[in-house]
Amino acid sequence: MTKADIVSNIVEETGLERVEALKVVESFMTTIKASLSKGDNVYLRGFGSFVVKERAEKTGRNISKNTAIIIPAHNIPSFKPAKTFVEDVKMNVKVK
Repeated sequence: MTKADIVSNIVEETGLERVEALKVVESFMTTIKASLSKGDNVYLRGFGSFVVKERAEKTGRNISKNTAIIIPAHNIPSFKPAKTFVEDVKMNVKVK
C-alpha cells in the first residue's frame, strides 16, 4: 500500500476531497517526523508507538579496504506495534 492508496481509502471512507485527505496524511507524517526529530516519542493507543532508539558506538568493517571503522553512537526512528495490532495481523494474514 502506498501513500496514494491511503489517501484514496480516506477519501472513500470520509467523503473528504482528495486534496484535503492528502493534506491530512502529509500533516500527520510531518508531525510524527517533527516529534521524533525533537526526541519525543509518539504513542497511538491500539496502533503502536513511534519511538527514538539510541544505538551505541560500535566497530564495523570496511570490506573493500579491509579496515576497521568506528560507527559513532546515533539515534534512529523505530515503530513498535500495539499488542492488538500484532494479534490482528497474526490472525488475518495468510502465509504464502
